[in-house]
Amino acid sequence: MPLCASAGIMEGDRQEFDFVVAEGTELEFISQSFDKVHKMKEGEAVRHVNARVEKNALFYYYPQPVIPYGDSAFESTMEFDLTDESSRLFLLEIISCGRKASEERFRYRKFASKVMIRRGGKLIYRDNTRYEPAKMDMEGLGMYEGYTHMANIFLSLPGEEVREKIWEILEDEPECDGGVTGLVHGDLAVRIFGHRAQKLQEITEKIKELF
Repeated sequence: MPLCASAGIMEGDRQEFDFVVAEGTELEFISQSFDKVHKMKEGEAVRHVNARVEKNALFYYYPQPVIPYGDSAFESTMEFDLTDESSRLFLLEIISCGRKASEERFRYRKFASKVMIRRGGKLIYRDNTRYEPAKMDMEGLGMYEGYTHMANIFLSLPGEEVREKIWEILEDEPECDGGVTGLVHGDLAVRIFGHRAQKLQEITEKIKELF
């Protein structure tokens, strides 16, 4: 857990995270608190994450949810390099609509998150999330559809049994809605919508235990 004295992410901030998960080791990364992306006059904040996971190593990238305040702009780029099939990755990202109680539901200017995962140098997963509420109907079909929080999860080679158990977890949660996508090389992508960050974290913990 990196310690941070700042009240959150401010205009002009640039965060750089570099991880090397050495062969035969296990590492979990978790942030100190919810990532609050504060109001910005006109600029933005950026975050770059680079991680290499070596043979027989396991990396849980498990930060707290992101809260983009009104008029904020944030762009994240995450790149993960897995040495081979023995290199394991559990990746989580939870994005909220903003400060709902302060009437800032989807009032941010921009939220962008690019994720690229390679195994043995070959791209196996790419996600390009980009939200600009002034230009998009964030509440509409194909977007949040009335929900306020979204969790994106990637699991490397968890096995078919884990996939079925994740479906069971999602079906037992009436407060949330989600799905599981089996990727071409046997990895899984999970996307879950809900109304509370804490509920999405609870579901993610259940999935993490399976992994």
